[in-house]
This record gives sequence, C-alpha cells and structure tokens, in this order.
Amino acid sequence: MSSKKINIAIVGLGFGAEFIPIYQKHPNANMYAICQRTESRLNEVGNAFGIEKRYSNFSDLLKDPAVDAVHINSPIHLHAEQSLAALKSGKHVACTVPMGITVEECKAIVEMVKTTGLTYMMMETVLYSREFLFVKEMYDKGELGKVQFLRASHQQEMEKWPGYWEGLPPMHYATHCVGPVLGLTRDVAEYVSCFGSGTISAHLIPKYNSPFAIETCHIKFRNSDLSAEVTRSLFNTARQYRESFDVYASKKSFEWTQIEHEQHVIHTGETPSRVSVPDYRHLLPKEIASFTQAGVYDSDSHQHLSFTQGAGHGGSHPHLAHNFLMALVNGTQPYPNATQSANITCVGILAHESAMNGGKIMTLPDFTFS
Repeated sequence: MSSKKINIAIVGLGFGAEFIPIYQKHPNANMYAICQRTESRLNEVGNAFGIEKRYSNFSDLLKDPAVDAVHINSPIHLHAEQSLAALKSGKHVACTVPMGITVEECKAIVEMVKTTGLTYMMMETVLYSREFLFVKEMYDKGELGKVQFLRASHQQEMEKWPGYWEGLPPMHYATHCVGPVLGLTRDVAEYVSCFGSGTISAHLIPKYNSPFAIETCHIKFRNSDLSAEVTRSLFNTARQYRESFDVYASKKSFEWTQIEHEQHVIHTGETPSRVSVPDYRHLLPKEIASFTQAGVYDSDSHQHLSFTQGAGHGGSHPHLAHNFLMALVNGTQPYPNATQSANITCVGILAHESAMNGGKIMTLPDFTFS
C-alpha cells in the first residue's frame, strides 16, 4: 500500500463525527480539520478527538490550502451547494446521501467534476454493507447465475423528525434502496415509472405538496434486460425499520429477512436455507478493520459518552472511507463516482415526479462525461 497521506476535513459533526476515528487510524489519511457551525459542538468534538484545526465557517475551511478532501455530512439541502463550492476550490469531495435534491444540482456536480478533474464519491452506506458485499461476492464469482430481477425497500417512520424532514416525499431520499439494485451489476437506470399510494397526515402534506404514504418505483436498466422495483415509506405506515434488497437469479436468489436481526435466506433452485452473512473486515487495512463491528469508536485514550456507538449501517463506514481514500491515492474512480451518484440520486427525484403525474415514464439524463 502507498504511504501517501490525504488531508481530510469533515464537515458536519452529527453523523460525520463517526468517521473521525476511522480517518485518524487509516494509514493513508491525516484527519486534519473539522467544520461545524455550532462552536460548542465544534469544540466538544475537537477536544474529544484531539483535532486542532477547527472551522465554524465552511468558506474559511475551503480557503485552507492544506485540505485535500472534504467529507460532507451536512443537512441534505446543503449537499450540492457545499459539494460544488469544495470542488471549485480544488478539494476532492465525499458526500453523504443524497447527492442533491434536484436533477439540476446533480448535473452541476457532474459538470464541475468534469471541469476540475477532481474526485467525487457519494457515501452510500448500503453499497458497502456486509450484506451487499456478501451478495456482490457471490455475483462476481458467478454463484448467482444470471440475475433476473432485483427489489429493494427502505421503510421507516419519521413523524417526529424536525424541519425539512416533515412531509418529505418518500422517493426524495431513496438512495438506500436504489443504490443496491443498480450497484450489484454496476448498471445505470434508463427510465422510471412510479406510483404513489395512500395518504399521510394532513399537517405533513403542505411543505412539499406530497400526499403519498408509500411510493413504489420500477426502474428500467440501460442496455440491459433487467429491471428493478424499489419501495419507500416515511410516514403513517406500520413497519419495523427496514433497509432491504432481494436478488433473484437463475442459480441462487437472496432474500432479506422479514424481521431485523434474523437470518437472511438463500434459495438454491427451489431449496431455501438460512444464511449468516460474514463480516468483510478482511478487505480493510488492519488499522481500521475493527470499525465494521459495534463498539466504542474512541476506544483508546479519550472515551466520550457522545461517541459510544456502533459502526452501524452494516459495518459500511470504514469501507466507505477506505474506498474514497484509495481512489485518491491511486488516481482511480470510486464507486459510486459523480455520474453514478447522479444516476442513483435522480432515480428517486424523478420517481416522485412520476408519482405526482400518475406513473408517467421519466427518462434519466445521460450523465456520462462527454
């Protein structure tokens, strides 16, 4: 492995704080700076992890020539704005999902990446979860046979979530279910058709003029005989929290468990069997391999109650950081890169537009670099 080190700045210290110790221990990263508008939170996190370089203003951070890359974990309506500003200032970008909230924002990021030659990666957790890595390994080895159909869902209850989350259209935050169905075969979506179903509480509707309790979308893959179906719900729908995907193929099929923490199912022909999905820490540098498991992140010298939490998200966090860093160190494209991230994100954006128009077919823009 190269000894090159990348100076990382993390923006947003809610979810973003979970990545600090991963970058601190990664052999190719220097956890250089943090950025948070609330100074009390900025200093709390900076003191807990011993980070000296601190910014309460994002623009000031971008003026720092020592910053090589920013990892953005801000509210979703700021993702595109901050990604574009960082790229324009010469920084590589990793950004939590979604890439943006409009097709135009996604197009602008793709164009900025093309113009600057910098690297962009959307940090979609499901694409690096142990379940996805397990099925991807079977697919790459040919164990599944020919993939025939894919299905995914992301269901949760956000009734009491504040601010911009209230009444959010289900498909506007769909990358957790769109990502795995496109990511398995590394395909892109050509067009979508989506239906809304049911009605959410009246007080939730006005903010986005979105009435639907559930949205379900069919995705047609480009230059492929494959299609997929994804389902998303956010309000007034009884269901245990679920991020799932199913893969139906000619030799073996994978079905997500119906109840969290139970075993998933592999169908070999018509014979089902329960399966224990292994951990994929062996794909990581030894220094960060432990972060695929639940436990205290800052387990060495400055334990802090705020950071006593597990890796979560299927052990994906260290894989995300590692793949972003390897792209920068080796000059390769991460997955998903800017064009792939735009395609994944815009499936959801255009799916909601389709639902508001009775299932109208919506064609995805061609985000391929010209």
